[in-house]
Amino acid sequence: MKKLMKKLLLLLSLFAFNAFATPVNVNTADAKTISDALTGIGLKKAEAIVKYRTEKGLFKTAEELTNVKGIGEKTLAKNKKDILVSDTPAVEAPAVVEPQPAAEPKKETKPK
Repeated sequence: MKKLMKKLLLLLSLFAFNAFATPVNVNTADAKTISDALTGIGLKKAEAIVKYRTEKGLFKTAEELTNVKGIGEKTLAKNKKDILVSDTPAVEAPAVVEPQPAAEPKKETKPK
């Protein structure tokens, strides 16, 4: 019984590790690192990612991964937050605020 509990705990810890994946740069990581970091990406698909970037060039956006055979929108959506295409994390641009015209000064009225 004790051995079974140890095996069960080990198995659960492996699943927990995969649930807390770290972001991975798909332009620099090897296939093993990509497959370990991304949900639904096994070694074969990760190798296809590496092959694609070798033949076609680096990925400019995460969405370009859907050009790799076997990777669709659902897989991309599951992993979007963990896919990097550069070593610098993407920063959202601030909202553009339209300048408001200056209010015209009120004219003083003199009593008659």
